[in-house]
Amino acid sequence: MRQALSLLRVKPFDGSTAEGRSKERYRRIALTSVTGVTAKGVSILAALISVPLTIDYLGTERYGLWMTISSIIVLLGFADFGIGNGLVNAISKADGEGDREAACTHVASAFFMLLGIALFILIVFIIAYPFIPWHRVFNVTSESATRESGPATALLIIIFAFNMPFGIVQRVQMGYQEGYKSNLWGIGGSLIGLAGLLIAIHTKAPLPWLVFAMSGGPAFALLLNWFAELVWGRPWLIPRWQAFNWDCGRKIVTTGLLFLVLQVFALVGNSSDNLVIAQVLGASAVASYAVTQKLFSVTQIAQFFIMPLWPAFGEAMAREDYRWARRTLNRSLILSFGLGVLTALPLLMFGKQIIAAWAGVTLIPSTLLLVGFAFWVLLAGYGGSMSSFLNSGRLLARQTVFYALASITALILKVILTQHWGSASGVIWATVIGYGIFYAIPAARLSFGALTQLEANKIQQY
Repeated sequence: MRQALSLLRVKPFDGSTAEGRSKERYRRIALTSVTGVTAKGVSILAALISVPLTIDYLGTERYGLWMTISSIIVLLGFADFGIGNGLVNAISKADGEGDREAACTHVASAFFMLLGIALFILIVFIIAYPFIPWHRVFNVTSESATRESGPATALLIIIFAFNMPFGIVQRVQMGYQEGYKSNLWGIGGSLIGLAGLLIAIHTKAPLPWLVFAMSGGPAFALLLNWFAELVWGRPWLIPRWQAFNWDCGRKIVTTGLLFLVLQVFALVGNSSDNLVIAQVLGASAVASYAVTQKLFSVTQIAQFFIMPLWPAFGEAMAREDYRWARRTLNRSLILSFGLGVLTALPLLMFGKQIIAAWAGVTLIPSTLLLVGFAFWVLLAGYGGSMSSFLNSGRLLARQTVFYALASITALILKVILTQHWGSASGVIWATVIGYGIFYAIPAARLSFGALTQLEANKIQQY
């Protein structure tokens, strides 16, 4: 604990030595983790304040309209083809090699590609906007909701298009292991958005103004972050057309598409639970499973400490600091397992009582379901640690293959076990079995096998 607290400082460690670079990586990981937890807390607090006020002000239909539009915008996140994730890998590699020119070229290439995609989305939307009956798309009937559905959608699309190219500043900060900067600006954006929302409600503004206030706050903070990071902090990274390079852009897109495939299969493997249960057992069986899933989702604390490892591994591997990578991977596995046990065990022991008091006695889960989710917590922590290492370099493509196999296997098993057991417990156990066999084992063999080979090659060179 004393060592961990010593890392929470503003002044960086001396990066001229191996020990100093190790401490500096851990310092940035610690700062990003702590600010990430804080940002999540602020986001939850903002939701606790804003949701009841907004529902009361807008009414059920108009609030549902807002949430439906927001869900569609989230799905558009796939439109960047994983370029943002590809940029993180490129920046962390350039950082490890001390190559400013490569970082500048990759940032410019990613920015202009994302700018082109954003402009294409805007042009298509502007052309289609007059011809789309928005009130029918969202199935709203009241006069106010009918009138506001189109403008509210337009505002969210515009803000999304703005965030797409300018959001690379967050990827740059993540690649340089400075995700804590993005988290701090994100906290500011959440507070600005909440303040704007309260003002809009107080002045009895229509729905589009509420959308602009809540979504515009984070966008404004993103713009300030852009100027602070790329204009004042690292001016050599300001995207310039002269720095655009098709080869760099192709490499980023190639890596990004692998991340896109991973995201799609993650959606297939992890977001199909309720659909499978509804189709096999009926919609009424979804409620108990969904409540249990929400309860156990609060255990994902380890992810805040694991995700910042991704660019740190990339930078360390670029420097051929394989011993640090192995030691840190082992430590992250121990940390994720320890946190998983500490958070899952109380829910396993008292989950039925908690759900009975929280959601009602009719939704109390079976013991088999609780045990399945407890194993899922441990598996999620393990997978987070392994993916943070495998995402950072040349092993990404091989990870994509067995992750896809695990996702497909889990989906097939969900249908089979749910039908065979006649219980929603089959879904979570299918996830545990599918990913436990086809992801957990290959990931360990690939990660530690690659580190062993790289360490041996390095010894031979000397």
